[in-house]
Amino acid sequence: MKKVILLFTVFAFLFSCNSEKKGSMLVTGEIKNLKKGTLYLQKIKDTLLVTVDSIALDGVGTFNLSDEIESPELYFLSLAKSPTKQISFFGEEGTITINTKLDKFVYGATIKGLSNQLLLDEYKKMIGQFNDKRLDYIKANFDAQKAKDSIKIAVIDKKIKSLIKNRYLYTANFAKNHADKEVAPYLALTELANANIRLLDTVNNSMSDKVRNSVYGKKLEVFIKEIKSKE
Repeated sequence: MKKVILLFTVFAFLFSCNSEKKGSMLVTGEIKNLKKGTLYLQKIKDTLLVTVDSIALDGVGTFNLSDEIESPELYFLSLAKSPTKQISFFGEEGTITINTKLDKFVYGATIKGLSNQLLLDEYKKMIGQFNDKRLDYIKANFDAQKAKDSIKIAVIDKKIKSLIKNRYLYTANFAKNHADKEVAPYLALTELANANIRLLDTVNNSMSDKVRNSVYGKKLEVFIKEIKSKE
Protein backbone atom coordinates (compact mmCIF):
# COMPACT_ATOMS: atom_id res chain seq x y z
CA MET A 1 0.00 0.00 0.00
CA LYS A 2 2.87 2.35 0.88
CA LYS A 3 4.44 1.65 -2.53
CA VAL A 4 1.19 2.56 -4.29
CA ILE A 5 0.94 5.83 -2.35
CA LEU A 6 4.60 6.60 -3.11
CA LEU A 7 4.14 5.94 -6.83
CA PHE A 8 1.01 8.09 -6.89
CA THR A 9 2.86 10.94 -5.13
CA VAL A 10 5.75 10.78 -7.60
CA PHE A 11 3.35 10.70 -10.57
CA ALA A 12 1.40 13.67 -9.20
CA PHE A 13 4.64 15.61 -8.72
CA LEU A 14 5.84 14.87 -12.24
CA PHE A 15 2.44 15.77 -13.70
CA SER A 16 2.39 19.10 -11.86
CA CYS A 17 5.88 19.89 -13.13
CA ASN A 18 4.99 19.04 -16.71
CA SER A 19 1.72 20.99 -16.61
CA GLU A 20 3.40 24.11 -15.19
CA LYS A 21 3.58 26.65 -18.00
CA LYS A 22 6.89 28.36 -18.47
CA GLY A 23 7.47 31.50 -20.46
CA SER A 24 7.48 35.26 -20.06
CA MET A 25 3.94 35.47 -21.45
CA LEU A 26 1.05 33.51 -19.94
CA VAL A 27 -2.30 33.30 -21.75
CA THR A 28 -5.07 32.05 -19.51
CA GLY A 29 -8.84 31.99 -19.58
CA GLU A 30 -11.98 29.95 -20.17
CA ILE A 31 -14.08 28.79 -23.12
CA LYS A 32 -17.62 28.21 -21.89
CA ASN A 33 -19.59 25.22 -23.23
CA LEU A 34 -16.46 23.59 -24.66
CA LYS A 35 -16.64 19.87 -23.95
CA LYS A 36 -13.62 18.71 -25.89
CA GLY A 37 -11.05 20.21 -28.25
CA THR A 38 -7.49 21.39 -28.74
CA LEU A 39 -6.48 25.00 -28.23
CA TYR A 40 -3.42 26.43 -30.00
CA LEU A 41 -1.30 29.49 -29.25
CA GLN A 42 0.14 30.69 -32.56
CA LYS A 43 2.05 33.55 -34.17
CA ILE A 44 3.48 34.50 -37.55
CA LYS A 45 7.09 33.51 -38.15
CA ASP A 46 8.73 34.01 -41.57
CA THR A 47 5.25 34.55 -43.12
CA LEU A 48 4.03 31.21 -41.70
CA LEU A 49 1.57 30.62 -38.87
CA VAL A 50 3.38 28.47 -36.30
CA THR A 51 2.18 26.89 -33.07
CA VAL A 52 4.18 27.81 -29.97
CA ASP A 53 2.02 26.01 -27.41
CA SER A 54 -1.14 23.92 -27.26
CA ILE A 55 -3.44 22.19 -24.81
CA ALA A 56 -6.01 19.39 -25.20
CA LEU A 57 -9.20 20.20 -23.31
CA ASP A 58 -11.57 17.45 -22.22
CA GLY A 59 -14.53 18.26 -20.01
CA VAL A 60 -13.06 21.56 -18.83
CA GLY A 61 -12.90 24.90 -20.60
CA THR A 62 -10.15 26.58 -18.60
CA PHE A 63 -6.68 26.78 -20.10
CA ASN A 64 -3.13 28.00 -19.61
CA LEU A 65 -0.74 28.58 -22.52
CA SER A 66 2.60 30.34 -22.65
CA ASP A 67 5.50 31.48 -24.79
CA GLU A 68 8.93 32.96 -24.22
CA ILE A 69 8.41 36.30 -25.90
CA GLU A 70 11.26 38.42 -27.27
CA SER A 71 9.22 41.53 -28.07
CA PRO A 72 5.48 42.29 -28.19
CA GLU A 73 3.73 41.05 -31.32
CA LEU A 74 0.41 39.73 -32.56
CA TYR A 75 -0.60 36.23 -31.42
CA PHE A 76 -3.56 34.02 -32.22
CA LEU A 77 -5.63 31.77 -29.99
CA SER A 78 -7.00 29.09 -32.31
CA LEU A 79 -9.49 26.31 -31.67
CA ALA A 80 -8.68 23.16 -33.68
CA LYS A 81 -6.48 25.31 -35.98
CA SER A 82 -9.60 26.64 -37.66
CA PRO A 83 -9.26 30.07 -39.36
CA THR A 84 -12.89 30.80 -38.44
CA LYS A 85 -12.16 30.19 -34.76
CA GLN A 86 -9.10 32.37 -34.28
CA ILE A 87 -8.80 35.21 -31.76
CA SER A 88 -6.03 37.71 -32.43
CA PHE A 89 -4.40 39.69 -29.62
CA PHE A 90 -1.21 41.60 -28.89
CA GLY A 91 1.09 39.43 -26.82
CA GLU A 92 3.75 40.71 -24.44
CA GLU A 93 5.41 39.83 -21.15
CA GLY A 94 2.93 39.21 -18.38
CA THR A 95 -0.48 37.56 -18.04
CA ILE A 96 -3.22 37.94 -20.64
CA THR A 97 -6.72 36.66 -19.93
CA ILE A 98 -9.10 35.64 -22.71
CA ASN A 99 -12.64 34.48 -21.96
CA THR A 100 -15.20 33.45 -24.57
CA LYS A 101 -17.96 30.99 -25.49
CA LEU A 102 -17.81 28.10 -27.92
CA ASP A 103 -20.65 29.38 -30.14
CA LYS A 104 -19.23 32.94 -30.20
CA PHE A 105 -15.56 32.07 -30.04
CA VAL A 106 -14.22 35.11 -31.90
CA TYR A 107 -16.83 37.86 -31.61
CA GLY A 108 -17.81 37.01 -28.06
CA ALA A 109 -14.25 37.07 -26.74
CA THR A 110 -13.17 39.48 -24.03
CA ILE A 111 -9.45 40.13 -23.84
CA LYS A 112 -7.86 41.49 -20.69
CA GLY A 113 -4.56 42.44 -22.24
CA LEU A 114 -1.56 44.54 -21.42
CA SER A 115 -0.48 47.98 -22.68
CA ASN A 116 -0.25 47.25 -26.43
CA GLN A 117 -3.57 45.38 -26.49
CA LEU A 118 -5.29 48.21 -24.63
CA LEU A 119 -4.01 50.70 -27.20
CA LEU A 120 -5.05 48.43 -30.07
CA ASP A 121 -8.57 48.19 -28.58
CA GLU A 122 -8.70 51.99 -28.32
CA TYR A 123 -7.60 52.36 -31.93
CA LYS A 124 -10.10 49.80 -33.23
CA LYS A 125 -12.94 51.56 -31.44
CA MET A 126 -12.20 54.81 -33.26
CA ILE A 127 -11.58 53.10 -36.60
CA GLY A 128 -14.97 51.46 -36.24
CA GLN A 129 -16.51 54.92 -36.55
CA PHE A 130 -14.58 55.53 -39.78
CA ASN A 131 -15.81 52.19 -41.12
CA ASP A 132 -19.43 52.96 -40.22
CA LYS A 133 -19.18 56.32 -41.99
CA ARG A 134 -17.71 54.68 -45.09
CA LEU A 135 -20.59 52.20 -45.20
CA ASP A 136 -23.01 55.12 -45.07
CA TYR A 137 -21.23 56.73 -48.03
CA ILE A 138 -21.27 53.47 -49.98
CA LYS A 139 -25.03 53.17 -49.48
CA ALA A 140 -25.55 56.79 -50.49
CA ASN A 141 -23.40 56.26 -53.56
CA PHE A 142 -25.44 53.21 -54.52
CA ASP A 143 -28.67 55.20 -54.22
CA ALA A 144 -27.16 58.04 -56.29
CA GLN A 145 -26.03 55.57 -58.95
CA LYS A 146 -29.53 54.12 -59.05
CA ALA A 147 -31.03 57.60 -59.41
CA LYS A 148 -28.37 58.51 -62.00
CA ASP A 149 -27.54 61.64 -60.02
CA SER A 150 -24.04 62.47 -61.32
CA ILE A 151 -23.67 65.56 -59.11
CA LYS A 152 -24.44 63.62 -55.93
CA ILE A 153 -22.11 60.80 -57.04
CA ALA A 154 -19.24 63.28 -57.43
CA VAL A 155 -19.93 64.79 -53.99
CA ILE A 156 -20.01 61.39 -52.28
CA ASP A 157 -16.84 60.31 -54.08
CA LYS A 158 -15.10 63.40 -52.74
CA LYS A 159 -16.32 62.62 -49.21
CA ILE A 160 -15.02 59.04 -49.42
CA LYS A 161 -11.58 60.24 -50.49
CA SER A 162 -11.54 62.75 -47.65
CA LEU A 163 -12.57 60.04 -45.18
CA ILE A 164 -9.74 57.77 -46.33
CA LYS A 165 -7.24 60.62 -45.97
CA ASN A 166 -8.50 61.44 -42.47
CA ARG A 167 -8.27 57.78 -41.49
CA TYR A 168 -4.63 57.69 -42.60
CA LEU A 169 -3.89 60.89 -40.67
CA TYR A 170 -5.61 59.60 -37.54
CA THR A 171 -3.65 56.33 -37.70
CA ALA A 172 -0.33 58.14 -38.20
CA ASN A 173 -1.01 60.51 -35.30
CA PHE A 174 -2.15 57.66 -33.05
CA ALA A 175 1.02 55.69 -33.82
CA LYS A 176 3.19 58.78 -33.33
CA ASN A 177 1.56 59.59 -29.98
CA HIS A 178 2.28 56.03 -28.81
CA ALA A 179 5.68 55.64 -30.45
CA ASP A 180 7.08 54.08 -27.27
CA LYS A 181 4.85 51.03 -27.79
CA GLU A 182 5.19 48.22 -30.34
CA VAL A 183 1.64 48.80 -31.53
CA ALA A 184 2.95 51.91 -33.37
CA PRO A 185 4.99 50.12 -36.08
CA TYR A 186 2.35 47.37 -36.23
CA LEU A 187 -0.31 49.92 -37.18
CA ALA A 188 2.03 51.58 -39.66
CA LEU A 189 2.58 48.23 -41.39
CA THR A 190 -1.03 47.07 -41.38
CA GLU A 191 -2.94 50.35 -41.79
CA LEU A 192 -0.57 52.71 -43.61
CA ALA A 193 0.95 50.37 -46.21
CA ASN A 194 -0.78 52.28 -49.02
CA ALA A 195 -0.45 55.73 -47.49
CA ASN A 196 1.98 58.48 -48.39
CA ILE A 197 5.56 57.54 -47.53
CA ARG A 198 5.81 60.70 -45.43
CA LEU A 199 3.31 59.26 -42.94
CA LEU A 200 5.36 56.08 -42.62
CA ASP A 201 8.50 58.16 -42.11
CA THR A 202 6.72 60.19 -39.44
CA VAL A 203 5.93 57.07 -37.43
CA ASN A 204 9.34 55.52 -38.02
CA ASN A 205 11.28 58.63 -36.98
CA SER A 206 9.25 59.03 -33.78
CA MET A 207 9.83 55.52 -32.44
CA SER A 208 11.96 54.86 -29.37
CA ASP A 209 15.08 52.70 -29.71
CA LYS A 210 13.33 49.81 -27.95
CA VAL A 211 10.43 49.86 -30.36
CA ARG A 212 12.73 50.37 -33.35
CA ASN A 213 14.48 47.10 -32.43
CA SER A 214 11.22 45.18 -31.93
CA VAL A 215 9.74 42.68 -34.40
CA TYR A 216 7.51 45.26 -36.09
CA GLY A 217 10.01 48.09 -35.72
CA LYS A 218 12.54 46.17 -37.80
CA LYS A 219 9.91 45.19 -40.38
CA LEU A 220 8.79 48.81 -40.75
CA GLU A 221 12.36 49.93 -41.38
CA VAL A 222 12.77 47.32 -44.12
CA PHE A 223 9.37 48.16 -45.64
CA ILE A 224 10.21 51.86 -45.89
CA LYS A 225 13.59 51.15 -47.49
CA GLU A 226 11.91 48.92 -50.08
CA ILE A 227 9.41 51.64 -51.00
CA LYS A 228 12.11 54.31 -51.31
CA SER A 229 14.27 52.07 -53.47
CA LYS A 230 11.44 51.88 -56.04
CA GLU A 231 10.87 55.62 -56.22
